[in-house]
Amino acid sequence: MTSVALVASLLTGAMFVFSGGAKLADHHDWLRQSADLGVDRRLASIVPWYEIVLGALLVSGALRPWPAILAVLTLLVFTVFIVRRILDGTRPPCACFGRASTRPLGPRHIARNSVLLVIAVLGVFAA
Repeated sequence: MTSVALVASLLTGAMFVFSGGAKLADHHDWLRQSADLGVDRRLASIVPWYEIVLGALLVSGALRPWPAILAVLTLLVFTVFIVRRILDGTRPPCACFGRASTRPLGPRHIARNSVLLVIAVLGVFAA
């Protein structure tokens, strides 16, 4: 694995672990915010654990390159979800990073996810 792929995997993995951990730390708020976003409660309950496991796989380098590919796909799904909410006029707080995410959905979230996507893609293709 090149140093670019290693750094990209570490950054992406740390972001997913932080995001999942923040959601679990404020689980009640996360469930409320995700409901405001239109996410089914069962799915919302799984998301933090999914993010933590994916992040741990990225940081550890286990099963390479599959966690990096899954990270790209996950970020694409999250970004499309945000774009759809913005386009339909639904702009509750993102809840992407638990309490740290209190701003209503907007272009800033798309830009942030675009940067995260570039980093995640580097983790896949720089390997």
